[in-house]
Amino acid sequence: MAELGLNDHHQNEIINYMRFARSKRGLRLKTVDSCFEDIKDSRLVDETYTMDEVTEVLNELQTVVHSEIESELINTSCTNVLLLRQLFSQAEKWYLKLQTDISELENRELLEQVAEFEKAELSTSNKKSNSENMKPSRLVPLNEGGTSELLNKEILRLQEENEKLKSRIKNIELQATNALEDKSKLERALRDMQIAQGDQKSIIRTRDVSDLEHTVAALKNEFQKTLNDTTENKKTLEENLVSTKHDLLKVQEQLSVTEKELEKKFQQTAAYRSLKEILMKKNEQIKDLRKRLAKYETED
Repeated sequence: MAELGLNDHHQNEIINYMRFARSKRGLRLKTVDSCFEDIKDSRLVDETYTMDEVTEVLNELQTVVHSEIESELINTSCTNVLLLRQLFSQAEKWYLKLQTDISELENRELLEQVAEFEKAELSTSNKKSNSENMKPSRLVPLNEGGTSELLNKEILRLQEENEKLKSRIKNIELQATNALEDKSKLERALRDMQIAQGDQKSIIRTRDVSDLEHTVAALKNEFQKTLNDTTENKKTLEENLVSTKHDLLKVQEQLSVTEKELEKKFQQTAAYRSLKEILMKKNEQIKDLRKRLAKYETED
């Protein structure tokens, strides 16, 4: 039995198409035969014909046969286009791009191989058609391996990553809330200290506040640097995800909103953490200032 180098499923699909093409070809050949029969019955009624009459009959026959053959070739071409459309449509659902080699369509060796395959398969399939028609058909199970399995694994991995990010964001929000509370306490303490000290210690207070402002400016610069490093790391992570999620475009569309929210909260994380560190350092400086002020008060 001739083989085309395909699996059983695809080979059976080709056999079905060959059976369809053979039936259409047989109908068209019958139409051509009927054209000749019509000419015989309608025009070949006399025993002798002149040259002009024979030419006229042949020209009429040529016109009819030419029309039938042209119609069949056009229909075959359109049928092949519809078949290719089905294949390409199925491939596009999996984001595949199929390619064809037109030069192989004129390969005489391959054409002969297909002809032998058609002759062998259709001759044996006609014998088995009656017995196969009696058997109930079964649905072919879906293939859960290959690309589908990879997609499922990637979806599970993204879901786990989302859960980790959610947990991390909750911890960051708690830290940010504590940092804001510490900041409010620090601001109230500074205002109370400024009112209590008075004009007598304005020089000392101004110098200490100036040092504190320099410290805050340095911390802000460090915070900006940390934020820039976080942005660069995020860009690198996004570039790596693009290469690994080429086959997961639909999943990315579903998770895009969640990712944007996570990115916003993640950017806020560094700010809260840095503010907390700033407030802790400010508390230490305030304690030191209080000690120094207490020392001046005892001297007075």
